[in-house]
Amino acid sequence: MSTNPHLMGIAGVLLATSRLPNGDAALAFAEAGIPIFPCARNGKRPLTPAGFHDSSCDFGQVRAWWERWPGANVGMPTGSRSGIDVVDIDVTSTDSGFAAFDRASVAGLVGGEIARVRTPSGGMHVYFPASETRPQRCWQAAAAHIDFRGTGGYVVVPPSTLSTNNERTSYRLFSLSAADAKAVDAVALRTLVDPRATRTSRPAPATTSEPSRLARWVSKLQEGERNRGLFWAACRLTEAGFAPAAVEAALAPAAQTAGLPEWEITATISSASRKIAAGQPSGPGAPECGRTAPGRRRVDAPCLP
Repeated sequence: MSTNPHLMGIAGVLLATSRLPNGDAALAFAEAGIPIFPCARNGKRPLTPAGFHDSSCDFGQVRAWWERWPGANVGMPTGSRSGIDVVDIDVTSTDSGFAAFDRASVAGLVGGEIARVRTPSGGMHVYFPASETRPQRCWQAAAAHIDFRGTGGYVVVPPSTLSTNNERTSYRLFSLSAADAKAVDAVALRTLVDPRATRTSRPAPATTSEPSRLARWVSKLQEGERNRGLFWAACRLTEAGFAPAAVEAALAPAAQTAGLPEWEITATISSASRKIAAGQPSGPGAPECGRTAPGRRRVDAPCLP
C-alpha cells in the first residue's frame, strides 16, 4: 500500500465532502494536503490568472479564494502536482467510453483505482495514484471517448456542480476501492483504446515549466496582438505534445487576463489544434522557437524543446 499522503487523503476527502458547501470542501482538500483552486460557479473555467498552476493547499489562500468567489467550483490539478491521475470516461448523446474502459479492465490496465466519481454528463472520473518517478502527461482519445488527466491537466471535483440542459448536476462519489492503489500505465492504455495516436503523437516535453512560461507571456499581450499571440502559443504547446484540454487549461486563464472573451479563446485554441493535427503551418510567418513572437511589439517568447 502506498504511503503517499495524497492517496491516503483523497478517498477520505471525497467521502467527507459529498454534502459540504464548496468552500468547506475546498478547505478539506487543503487540509489533506491536496492542492486545489477555484473554478467558475457551475462550470470548469479557472478563476485565477494561471489556472491550475495557482493551486494551493494553504488555508489562508484557499479561504481567501472562496471568500471572493463563494459559489466557486473546486478544481484539482492532476499528475505530479496532486499525486493523482484521472481516467475520464466521457459520455455523449450517441456514444460513451465505457466499452473502451471495459476492454482496458479485461486487459488488466486499470486495476489499481482509488475511487470513481460520477460526472454531470453521466460519465466517470476514475482516480489513480500518479507515478512518483515517471510523470505522465494528459491525452485525449476522442474516438474512444477516453481522456487521461495527468501532469499538465486538472479535473473538477465533488461536490462541484455543472449546468447542463438547464439543470444543475453535481460531481458525486460513486465508489471507493478496497484494493491496493497503483499507477495506471497511460501509454499502454492509450495504445489499447487509440492505437493510431501512439504511432503519430509527438514526444512529450522534457519539463513541465513551458506551459507556465507561455501562460505568463500570453497574459501580457496587448490589444491587437492577443488573438495571434494566443494562437501561436497554443500551436507551440500542441506541437510539444500537449492535449487540447491541457492547452486550454494552461492558456485560457492567461488569455482572459489579457482581455480576450471566453468564446474567442475557445475558438482560437481549437483552431490551433486543428491546424497542427492537419500538419499545417501554425500561421502565416509564424516564428520558430527562439525568434520574436507574433505581435506589433517585441516580446521574448518562451521556447519549447
